Amino acid sequence: MCGRYTVSNPGEILPELLGHDAAPEMAARYNVAPTQDAPVVVAQPNGERSARLMRWGLVPYWANGIEIGGRMINARAETAATKPAFRDSFARRRCLVAADGFYEWQRIGGGKQPYLIRLAGGAPMAFAGLWDRWRGPRGRVLESFAIVTTGANELVEAIHDRMPVVLTRNGRATWLDVQAPTDDLIGLLRPTAEPMETVPVSDRVNNPANDSLDCLQPVIVPPAPTQGSLF
Repeated sequence: MCGRYTVSNPGEILPELLGHDAAPEMAARYNVAPTQDAPVVVAQPNGERSARLMRWGLVPYWANGIEIGGRMINARAETAATKPAFRDSFARRRCLVAADGFYEWQRIGGGKQPYLIRLAGGAPMAFAGLWDRWRGPRGRVLESFAIVTTGANELVEAIHDRMPVVLTRNGRATWLDVQAPTDDLIGLLRPTAEPMETVPVSDRVNNPANDSLDCLQPVIVPPAPTQGSLF
């Protein structure tokens, strides 16, 4: 699962995902949490890409209320095309989730150590995303999204068994193509082979109220005690 991620340099990430420099100005985010708004990129009917804010946690168009979105932050690659909550979005409403890192927690002793996981050098990332538009009472409209996750690659699996689908540049174009065959789309939903790095960070990221550059700062993880050690 992916429960937190970063968009720490939107001025670089969004032009990369849009394919042009006319990107809207958006605030940097260092600890995006479910039910918060975050930038995604979608394809317009004419094929041009645009960026806008959507709420993290997909609310299907047929839902009775928005509460379901808190349970729909991730769509598993293995079932996204067929699960009722996601299948219509998989067929018609796919998006790129702008990011440059995500957090996962590794069990160490009796606690959990958070790690920032990113492409080598902190390069822009595009997570495969699904989105939907919900219409509520009194004309309320909510656009929301989910991040597609897959099994972890070799680097990430030491920390967690799943990770977001990170799309290549060619993969992004296919993912946004409304005419793309289902088999081609499913073929994109695999762990990235791009070089990545993991950075241990402080437990400030555990609290979604903390959304500052401090969340990205590396910390030193003390070595685990050897078996049989008294200290």
